[in-house]
Amino acid sequence: MRFFSDNAAPACPEVLAALSAANQLDTAYDGDRWSQSLDSRLSELFETEVRALWVPTGTAANCLALAALCQPHGGIVCHREAHIQNDECGAPEFYTHGAKLMLAEGPGAKLTPDAIEAVVGRIRDDVHQVQPHAISITNATEYGLVYAPQEVAAIGALAKERGLGFHMDGARFANAVVHSGASPADLTWRAGVDALSFGFVKNGGMSAEALVFFKPELADASEYHRKRAGHLLSKGRYLAAQILAMLDGDVWLRNARAANETAAMLADAAGERLVYPVEANEVFLKASAEEAAHLRGLGFDFYDWAPGEVRLVVSWDQDADAVRPLADAIRAL
Repeated sequence: MRFFSDNAAPACPEVLAALSAANQLDTAYDGDRWSQSLDSRLSELFETEVRALWVPTGTAANCLALAALCQPHGGIVCHREAHIQNDECGAPEFYTHGAKLMLAEGPGAKLTPDAIEAVVGRIRDDVHQVQPHAISITNATEYGLVYAPQEVAAIGALAKERGLGFHMDGARFANAVVHSGASPADLTWRAGVDALSFGFVKNGGMSAEALVFFKPELADASEYHRKRAGHLLSKGRYLAAQILAMLDGDVWLRNARAANETAAMLADAAGERLVYPVEANEVFLKASAEEAAHLRGLGFDFYDWAPGEVRLVVSWDQDADAVRPLADAIRAL
């Protein structure tokens, strides 16, 4: 009955088993065998050499990545609805020691090269104005839309042309991969992405995200940034074990596929109420205050979003039987 956030979903069985298996004496911090295998395991997944750091939160992953790509006097182009703008309590500015977020527009929280140029194209090249240093996009976006590889590549080409770093907030990266059918490599570094915040918590993890650098040298300073920010956990093996467990057997894709499929059930029920196409596990639909109250009276919980709109989020563990009652209630409005 709960559809307010995939952050609230339980950890999947494979993660809990991995935590138990890692519950033994080993080296502290990130010297353990689980942490030490992250680079090779993620390099295999992305088909290129990467450096990977575990962190406990998506905010930490995003902001450590941005700190690696942007100097304190620089700017980061992102969407006006981006999570780093609206939901991280100024953490990007904090971690970068003052870099400015430069806000762009676009439907469904998606950026395009033209939208980015509308922001950076009018900036004079002098010390009186903040110069752009990086671009950050979210895939899937804050409104559940997925960037296809060619869309990412178009932004990547602009980033390369202008000498900008390119970050992807992948809190729901698994859902984007499932929807697009593209390889993780094609959605990231082959399209020009320099750093990825690879989300696991929303997808069945408990307390671990992966910060993946496709330019391995970027990780050198980030190791110090992570420690200075208080995110170098003493028993880091528990974080690394979660990530590895979800990569093994493609659990991360299985969980995302399940969430996407049941979100599609809600999309089908919503019909013309849909505000955006449903491409991942978030559903935004039009509902009056009375209709939202009616659904809550039936026992469903969810977020009110914009006036006259609500957001429903389906989690990895909600199968068709769990989602069908809400789908039926939406049809009956």
